[in-house]
Amino acid sequence: MKRYTLLAMVCIALAAAISFSFTSADSYRKLDLSGAWSSTGTVSGKAAKHMLVMTDGYFSMATYAEADGSFITTLGGSYSATDNSLSVTLEFNSSDASSVGQPTTLNLKETKEGFTVSNSDGSIYYAFTNVDKGKPGALAGPWLMSGRKADDGSIANRDTSGPRKTMKILSGTRFQWIAYNTSTGEFFGTGGGNYTTKGGKYTENIEFFSRDNSRVGAALQFDYSLKNGAWHHSGLSSKGDPIYEVWSKR
Repeated sequence: MKRYTLLAMVCIALAAAISFSFTSADSYRKLDLSGAWSSTGTVSGKAAKHMLVMTDGYFSMATYAEADGSFITTLGGSYSATDNSLSVTLEFNSSDASSVGQPTTLNLKETKEGFTVSNSDGSIYYAFTNVDKGKPGALAGPWLMSGRKADDGSIANRDTSGPRKTMKILSGTRFQWIAYNTSTGEFFGTGGGNYTTKGGKYTENIEFFSRDNSRVGAALQFDYSLKNGAWHHSGLSSKGDPIYEVWSKR
């Protein structure tokens, strides 16, 4: 009788453990948040848009005035998501350099329109709706500038493993570039908006630009091609200067 009781108790415990493991796995299933997401709110009394791009484990979020595109702030880095949490480690934060490199976990909740994120005291709260899911852009993903064409036509390579980075992150329809230093927390500049890729032409429509708000509304068209996995990008910069850049996937 005692042996039967002991065996029954072991079986019950195993069943409970198996049930718990399935419940836990389901409760903490990973989410694919690839794409672009938008949220609106008020910053310093102004209506503001928060534009979030997430792809391949990296993200950026830019906040700018809805009325005229005036830049307010940006932050981004790496992330992982489950159905109840969003864990991020910042690589840049234009408003708080001391937060760079500090891991943070936020509460995440799926909604019919997208998802919300918040912290325990409610001081952080965003309700995001989906803009795109990484389609149709041919260049969706996180890219680091890895080279420029020199005057003699050769490519001058740049080490992407160092702390000084220029990243361009794209969803299916949205883009943002950011220049920053992960060691010092310095932020150097950013810009972004929507883009298209058609017939070998990459066109950016600027919706915010931290260095010069007068560039908002401009459309810039470039030639682009993919060579051995690298993005070759040429044309005229926002200042009208000729550029030839090479970008490599992170």
